[in-house]
Amino acid sequence: MTLESVAKKADIADPVTITSELVWRAREAMESYENHDQNRVDDAVRALAWSIYEPQRCRELAELAVKDTGLGNVADKVTKNSRKTFGALRDLLRAKTVGIISDEPEKGLVRYAKPVGVVAAVCPSTNPAATPVNKAMMALKGGNAVVIAPSPAGYTTTAKTVDYMRRELERSGHPKDLVQVLQAPVTKDLTQALMEQSDLVVCTGSQNNVRRAYTSGTVAIGVGAGNVPVIIDSSADLTDAAEKICQSKIFDNSTSCSSENSVVILNDVYDRAIAALRRAGGYLASSEEKALIQNSLWVDGHLNRHMIAKNADVFADLAGLPDDAKSSRFFMVEDHEVGKEHPFSDEKLSLVLTVYRAKDFSHAKDLVTGILNVKGIGHSCGIHTANADHARELAEELPVVRVLVNQAHTFGNGGSFDNALNFTLSMGCGTWAGNSISENLNYRHFINITHLVRTAGEDKPSEEELFGGYWERYGK
Repeated sequence: MTLESVAKKADIADPVTITSELVWRAREAMESYENHDQNRVDDAVRALAWSIYEPQRCRELAELAVKDTGLGNVADKVTKNSRKTFGALRDLLRAKTVGIISDEPEKGLVRYAKPVGVVAAVCPSTNPAATPVNKAMMALKGGNAVVIAPSPAGYTTTAKTVDYMRRELERSGHPKDLVQVLQAPVTKDLTQALMEQSDLVVCTGSQNNVRRAYTSGTVAIGVGAGNVPVIIDSSADLTDAAEKICQSKIFDNSTSCSSENSVVILNDVYDRAIAALRRAGGYLASSEEKALIQNSLWVDGHLNRHMIAKNADVFADLAGLPDDAKSSRFFMVEDHEVGKEHPFSDEKLSLVLTVYRAKDFSHAKDLVTGILNVKGIGHSCGIHTANADHARELAEELPVVRVLVNQAHTFGNGGSFDNALNFTLSMGCGTWAGNSISENLNYRHFINITHLVRTAGEDKPSEEELFGGYWERYGK
């Protein structure tokens, strides 16, 4: 059966029938996939990477994504499509995922990697090209097949992306049905049926989708919401911090879940830090302009889809800001309160950055914790500082998976060429956010491991070694 025939049947078939055909085709493709051969697997991963990394397609998909969704901007989507794909390919080609992946003779332990099966990859509208490729690369690296469930808003882009992936697979001698996509129109019922019939669900997107994934009855990996707060400490290089925050905040018009949403500035450097942020391109809104932004950005308690991820001049015009605001790069609003009743402490998906003044570092930590409790718990935070102890305090005390030090958060949180995080577009947020992983999604989440266990030299300590100290303190 061809994809075209599946599409023709979509109007008359129920969601279970449609998805069962796709899953069956995926399993058939896995039977033909040379996933017992690491070189062939890596070849397939390269094919997927080239499908979007090739310059003409990279730009075409970036342009289509902006046209499709109205979110972000073309130049940054080109960067995202290429940088994330290149970084992920680097990580994946360095990993072994076929056959014996570790052998420890002294322990009598050998580990074998094996596929998890058919992966349902639920993808968001914010990255309708980069995320499907990223997940497909990881899935095929594990020897699996994948069916993409796109956001309806980004469907055209995702479908074209999948078409390019399938072409490259076929060109390099791999079964093209290793990568498939749900047919339009994509509905919740269709996505649900796919999740229920797959072997693993990997869900990036709205928290409603993540919850549906976790209750689908299939093993699922979901990610948490972002709402990143960053501290500018007393010892920070203020110019460097401002430039990094600006570059990170404006990237793709803040579509990234890792984009800074709030900056907490220590009181003793507050005025100088604000001046540095203004030099970097920030516009400091007055109290009246803050009210204009709030009334425009939220409608009936929800983010206004006509305002999110828009260019600065468009946002300023829609919010009714003065002409000089339209030439800025992002917008700063000062706030003093944190909580669900204070919307500026929530995620904004726009070029709006909330600024808080902290009287000391302890107060700064409290503000960051409060912001995370509104949204974004488990995800990440950052700090610009020369004080290593302050960075360690955040890592020791805050309920987040990642603490970035002196980095542009959007470029570092999902992996970077100058930090050790895996390149990904899906960030696990631990049990704090109801997630099953507390690291960046990577190839390890797409393999099963068989352990071959032989006897080795006995490793049995004496009772005294284990209980001696306890007995001395409390008696037997």
